[in-house]
Amino acid sequence: MLTGRESLVRLIGRRRRSPLPASLAALLSSSSTSSHQADNAGAGEAAREAAAAGPSTGRSAGADGASAEWVACPVCGESIRGTDYCVNTHLDICLARGSKRKLTQSTLLDSRFNKTTTIGPTLDSLNNGYEAENVGLTDEDVSSDRAFFSMNSNTGSSKDSTPALSSGSLHGSLDISKTLNRCMPSDAILPNIKIAENGDAVEKDSSCMLPTETTSVSIDACTDVDSSTKVAVDTVIVGRRFHENVELQEGVVITVSRDPQNAKDSDAIKVLYAGSECGQMLGYLPRELAKVLAPLLDAHFVECKGFVVGLPEQQLGDVPIQLTCEKCNNDNETYSDLIHRQSLWERFLGAIRNGNLQRPSSARYQANFNMMITDVMANHTHLSSDIETSFLGSFKSLSNDGQRLFVRIYTRKGPWFRVSSISYREISDVEHAAMELKLAGYIYMLSCTDVPSECEMEEILDVLSVPEMKEILKDLLKVNTSCTRRPELLSTLLSMYNNGTCTALPKKILKWTGNCIRTSNMADELLWRVQRLFFLNGDQDLSSFLLVDLGLVKFPDYTCNICHRIFKERNDLLEYEEAIRVAQLMDESLDNDNMEMVSRCADLSENRMKDHFLSVLKLIILKNSPKSAFLGVSFRSVPNFVILWGTRYADAIRILKILLSKIASGRRRGYWTLRLSVDLEHIGRPNESLSVAEGGVIDPCVRAGSKIALQKRVVRLSKPPRRWKVPSYADSLRRNIEEVNIEGRPLNCETGAKSVFYGYDGELCGVEQLALQYYADEGGSWQGTHSEGGIWMTIFGLLMWDVIFSEVCDVFQSKFQTAPLDLETDDFYKSRKGLIESQLKRIQDGLAEEMLITSWELHQGTSCRGINWDRHSMADLRAAVACVGGHRLALLLRHLALDYRSWSSGMPDLLLWRFNGERGGAEAKLVEVKGPRDQLSEQQRAWIFVLMDFGFDVEVCKVSLVSKRR
Repeated sequence: MLTGRESLVRLIGRRRRSPLPASLAALLSSSSTSSHQADNAGAGEAAREAAAAGPSTGRSAGADGASAEWVACPVCGESIRGTDYCVNTHLDICLARGSKRKLTQSTLLDSRFNKTTTIGPTLDSLNNGYEAENVGLTDEDVSSDRAFFSMNSNTGSSKDSTPALSSGSLHGSLDISKTLNRCMPSDAILPNIKIAENGDAVEKDSSCMLPTETTSVSIDACTDVDSSTKVAVDTVIVGRRFHENVELQEGVVITVSRDPQNAKDSDAIKVLYAGSECGQMLGYLPRELAKVLAPLLDAHFVECKGFVVGLPEQQLGDVPIQLTCEKCNNDNETYSDLIHRQSLWERFLGAIRNGNLQRPSSARYQANFNMMITDVMANHTHLSSDIETSFLGSFKSLSNDGQRLFVRIYTRKGPWFRVSSISYREISDVEHAAMELKLAGYIYMLSCTDVPSECEMEEILDVLSVPEMKEILKDLLKVNTSCTRRPELLSTLLSMYNNGTCTALPKKILKWTGNCIRTSNMADELLWRVQRLFFLNGDQDLSSFLLVDLGLVKFPDYTCNICHRIFKERNDLLEYEEAIRVAQLMDESLDNDNMEMVSRCADLSENRMKDHFLSVLKLIILKNSPKSAFLGVSFRSVPNFVILWGTRYADAIRILKILLSKIASGRRRGYWTLRLSVDLEHIGRPNESLSVAEGGVIDPCVRAGSKIALQKRVVRLSKPPRRWKVPSYADSLRRNIEEVNIEGRPLNCETGAKSVFYGYDGELCGVEQLALQYYADEGGSWQGTHSEGGIWMTIFGLLMWDVIFSEVCDVFQSKFQTAPLDLETDDFYKSRKGLIESQLKRIQDGLAEEMLITSWELHQGTSCRGINWDRHSMADLRAAVACVGGHRLALLLRHLALDYRSWSSGMPDLLLWRFNGERGGAEAKLVEVKGPRDQLSEQQRAWIFVLMDFGFDVEVCKVSLVSKRR
């Protein structure tokens, strides 16, 4: 179980770049902390109401913005706050997006009924907040931006172009209904998900990616794809860098030829000039297309020819082609051959329908990004406001260049990037794409006419190189600077700007850098949410798509059967996001050694626990355990991480009591109870410490090592006169554990460093390898492996594969999962008891080795929680299963299935086995190895007791230093 800082970092995942929402910043300010504690309920409710409007933009409208009256915008007619700041900014954005109304007076009928979308005050506040992001725009910028966009865009000139946008759309985006239609076409193939609506489960196909606007597959002369005999596929020629000496000609006829001897891909298909005497080779077809087309060519079932559609923009770029594939007739083929070939053809057509064969590999990330947004918009529509839905939907309406540029800068560290230094071969016009993204609200653009804030200045300075910073300082000071290191140069420039001695610094910087861009706060907020809703954790991001595309990771096949939503209401999501925000702020404060802010985060989290957080959390935990497996990390863990970082015993005791009293079931109750008992003893309250420990021992949620630790505390503290009766489990704790003592010659004896010894073979090794050498020689000719719990987790995953990935409601909600959401909960066993016991019966009957081999062959290389394909060989796994025996193995696997979380760590270091040769039979031994200064942890002790109860041969091998006499 991860604890402390590491667990906090994994929970946060990708840090958001946008500043704190104004409401949360106010609660964490030094002036408001005390008042918030005095009147938590009112302030908390106000903060949630402010957050419900949508993501913060980070550019506040001023201190008087909250109390300003609402006025109507003379350009678009929307209600906005009446401050000068908001009005001016809103007018700039309205003019930039080209939504100016006709200069005619509207009638009452027009003003009340003409708008297609009505946006209430809450949505207006979000829109105003977002529009305030673009405060740097001036009238001059707006006019020049519009001129630039109109000259370089061909989307708005046609008479058949999109009609006037509704007033509810965001920055020139489509009307919400039209946006959703673009994101979810009527013939779209959705993920394999069952969504319960009105009590009926609607199943959708899962293995396919959602088609995007970049799809360009055509099927000639047929309406029904499955019955077609001729298909035209728009694709590309790849691998041109190996054949650049062959001249390309637009419109030339091409043909294809198999290359089965290709060392990198046995399905490779070459592209040749048709009719050329020497068969000039242009390159290869993309791997995805070749994979489904190669079997057809090998069976002589299709003939393929095509032509070059156009020349690439770059010399070695992918060449666009159109390839026509036509089925061949063979009168002599048998019925079985016909069936086989038809299945290959249908597989080929199915791959075409997926819409992934024609795309250049360089633009695959664009399709993945679109698919992620579309999936979240389809399955979590109730969590977004109309403006947020419109904003996300508008991404589809961006040009390919715009989409690709945004994904590129969103996934890079940044936050600021020079436009002049951005160069990607799949983006033809970076400047036009940047302007398009700016007008759509997806990025900020900083030019020499803008005045950056203090925070932005610090970030923009980071774009400069060291020589550039030296030249700027030399120009400002008129002398050569003595600063040579980057931190010193940054500090000097920033201090000159902050103290007002160099107000021209922004212009000088931008003179060197040119225009700079970064993702907007609204885009950053919403796309952080999209990723979290899609992956359901902080560990995965868009790189997961890349790992799959490159074939480095393969996720298992399963069915998503969604009956309940992760977040029932929008407020639940906003509270989760606020909790993650507080966790991120605390993590950043720890990096900066800002313990004052850490303390404020702790105070805020404590107050949040007392109010709405826990009421929602308790409802989730009691009613839906798979949901709690995800949300339990949010509502419960964030306050826990934030709170327990302090060293104040009184505060820790108070907060731990709140946690234990409010959260009746939870995976951390054992840790909380143990910490509370220890802290109470530290402040001199042993009687209360004993009572807490006794309560923890009988708590059904306290298990494994935590329970052993509490039992030992009870035995130690319950001496007369506190307690006269000895606890019933005292004898169990004193059970004898067999020990073996060996000596080793150390290389180092440093405290805190890992011990290194000279092995029996004279080579350097760790303490576990030394023990393995001992057991292989003097210890009894054992074979074995140092795996701790790794080999057991691998055996569990392989033998329980069908159980783990069986169809259970709500446990699979994304195609990027390596385990069900409830694997680490009690419901894992309860929901699959029949399946689990059936598998255990087969294992007990001696079929474990056969099951292991079958599972390995079917699933090798597929990611699954706990399985390490590289560390454990098939031979070792078979030997372990055979020597342990079916009865003991079934008991161990049932124990893991009942409580995977509590028992997935702490197992003995070594698993040893040996075959008895002529006598027949086999045996196994588990060994926990301890170095000269090591002691058994309570989790390790708990595992040893359990294994002894199951009938395993378990012992502890203690390695001591060779005596000076020897």
